[in-house]
Amino acid sequence: MSEVRHPLKADLLLVCATLVAAAGWVFSKESLAGLPPLLFVGVRFLLAGVVLMAFSWPQLRLLDRVGWRGALVVGALFSLAMVLWIKGLEHARHLGEGAFISSLGAVLVPVVARLFFGEHPPRIAWVAMPVAMVGFAFLSLEHGFRFEPGQWLFLAAALVFAVLINLNSRVVRKVPPLALSTVQVMMVGVVVLPLSAVYETWPAAVATPVLGWVLASALIATTLRFCTQLYGQSLTTPSHASMILMLEPMWTAMLAAWWFGERMSGLQFVGCALIFSALVLSRWRVMRDLLRTVVAR
Repeated sequence: MSEVRHPLKADLLLVCATLVAAAGWVFSKESLAGLPPLLFVGVRFLLAGVVLMAFSWPQLRLLDRVGWRGALVVGALFSLAMVLWIKGLEHARHLGEGAFISSLGAVLVPVVARLFFGEHPPRIAWVAMPVAMVGFAFLSLEHGFRFEPGQWLFLAAALVFAVLINLNSRVVRKVPPLALSTVQVMMVGVVVLPLSAVYETWPAAVATPVLGWVLASALIATTLRFCTQLYGQSLTTPSHASMILMLEPMWTAMLAAWWFGERMSGLQFVGCALIFSALVLSRWRVMRDLLRTVVAR
């Protein structure tokens, strides 16, 4: 089994993927200093999609009508999630807080599966969700129990991501992962750039540093992240990979503290800790099985 032959390699790749994803928050925030949000996210994902297409072209050529339809539906939903996310980032005062709120999508996955797909999630999911919501409420207490626009936008993006994860798990049965990722990424550019042209004012010129941040977002935080994550996931089990991918909000908070000098108040720390605890609870069965496997060895 590949997960037996390459456990360390898989872990290193997945940790790198979470670090790159966390760096993407910084790249994106810096890019917004010189570009309107929809224009930035459209350009970022269109560039990344073109690069990914070079790797996935053989898979894309073999897609049938059913595969294309599923990939395009998932891509449209991913576009909505990214619009909500980038608007949340535009209003965000604290990147680390935003990363933890966005990670709520993983906690909401079983709830969405129950409501929209008729699945029966494990009981622990109904414990994890209220813990996560209490954590979100603690974050709002930072400003006198007032939910800020950025927090609501991140929460809405998390909900869309939860639906997206559920659909992805079904579409990926008929579409290779790299091809599916390429279509998703390209769709963001195709959908969002026309919206930007209608609703945003494009700058007459863009500063060179901003262009550098855009390229870093497209080539490093998107293309490199997707390729590294997919390769790492191919070398291990989905359950093991999901445990490592939980690290992204923690890396984001640390990078934001280093780059932007962000600091968490006591309430913010408690809120983020509760959300992370909910993430762990939502994967408790996976963690338990993994620990049993390690002990058995």
